[in-house]
Amino acid sequence: MPKLGTTARVLRTGPAALVLLIAVACGMEPSAPGRRPHLEEAAPALAPADPSGGRLRSRPAPPTLPPYPPGLHELDIGTDRTALLYVPAGYRPDQPAPLVVLLHGAGGDARGGITPLLSHADEAGLLLFAPPSRHRTWDVIVRSFGPDITALDTGLSHVFARHAVDAEHLGIGGFSDGASYALSVGLTNGDLFTTVLAFSPGFSAPGEAVGQPRVYISHGVDDRVLPIDRTSRRLVPSLRGAGYDVLYEEFADGHVVPADRARRAVDWFLH
Repeated sequence: MPKLGTTARVLRTGPAALVLLIAVACGMEPSAPGRRPHLEEAAPALAPADPSGGRLRSRPAPPTLPPYPPGLHELDIGTDRTALLYVPAGYRPDQPAPLVVLLHGAGGDARGGITPLLSHADEAGLLLFAPPSRHRTWDVIVRSFGPDITALDTGLSHVFARHAVDAEHLGIGGFSDGASYALSVGLTNGDLFTTVLAFSPGFSAPGEAVGQPRVYISHGVDDRVLPIDRTSRRLVPSLRGAGYDVLYEEFADGHVVPADRARRAVDWFLH
């Protein structure tokens, strides 16, 4: 049985639904693009500001530990919640594989985070890593970067220690609050992440932006959780104005991740 930290368990997976109805309310009013929501009076801060400013230290390197076998694994990354790592069928340690970090929506967990791309991982040869937030949602959604960055850094260091990762195809993505957090972390660490995949984001609140990752955004025109006119339709022009290469797609549905948009995001990420 593989081991990482204190636990690492192999899980079975089933077929994914054609449309992934991950309807998780974000519990917040979206702020203007590029600004953190000012919720200090409405809710307690989840964590004090992280002096790292949201910067990650982990980097892909030649693995020093045996890889996990293909399949879904539970990982202990030092939190009281479980992270997930999916190793695709056909993974070869001598061939660096693309990796996507996936972040869940508010009230979710790692399984909700990994689900949108899980059915595409084997065909595309994707490593998928889904950490959990320490609280109901990601720290930057409420106030600023905090312990979630430390946990993400720890998790990435474990993945890099066991698996050869293609540094030219290293993405971060998520749905709803996870999409907002993916944009915030991805733009802050554009020298690590080459691509950001944001499904129905609310905003972007990076620290000091570094690098120029490509950005994919999809959003439903009937989204009533994070209405499109107040979120992506404002966010996309701001990102393009800042010089980011953005592929933006709207679709006729609500606060969901349609399977065809997930497939589209994977194809765009790999090419």
